[in-house]
Amino acid sequence: MQTFTSIEALKAFQGKEAGPSDWHRVTQQEVNLFAEATGDRQWIHVDPERARRESPFNGPVAHGFLTLSLLPMLMAQVTSFKGERALINYGLNRVRFTGPVPVDAKVRVRAVLANVVDEGQDGAKVTWTVTFEMEGSARPVCVAESLAKLYY
Repeated sequence: MQTFTSIEALKAFQGKEAGPSDWHRVTQQEVNLFAEATGDRQWIHVDPERARRESPFNGPVAHGFLTLSLLPMLMAQVTSFKGERALINYGLNRVRFTGPVPVDAKVRVRAVLANVVDEGQDGAKVTWTVTFEMEGSARPVCVAESLAKLYY
């Protein structure tokens, strides 16, 4: 866990890696709940029997956006900020879903602090390059450039 207490501490960490997080198992229940929340009920995600028969992945897989939505939970395991007034999601510059995440697979993140822009009284913009790994796979399953706005 990397804990930051100031923008200067963040700047000193630039180029370094936080993580890995704990492994998180992606369950069929999570996939189904995500499908209901987003309206993306494609059979490759929510019909395990059909996915085993017809999918190129031999079973159901998580939505790419479900994998990405694990970002806040997993990042909270590897970074924390003390003394901030607020930390908000500022967006994404780049996201690639580089491999499928089968239901019951475990994923985790590693994050490299790519950039910190001090905005004075307005805090800082922070850019992390986040890599989602899947247990047993040499390739990442998602790579994202995640932006946050930090107010001290």
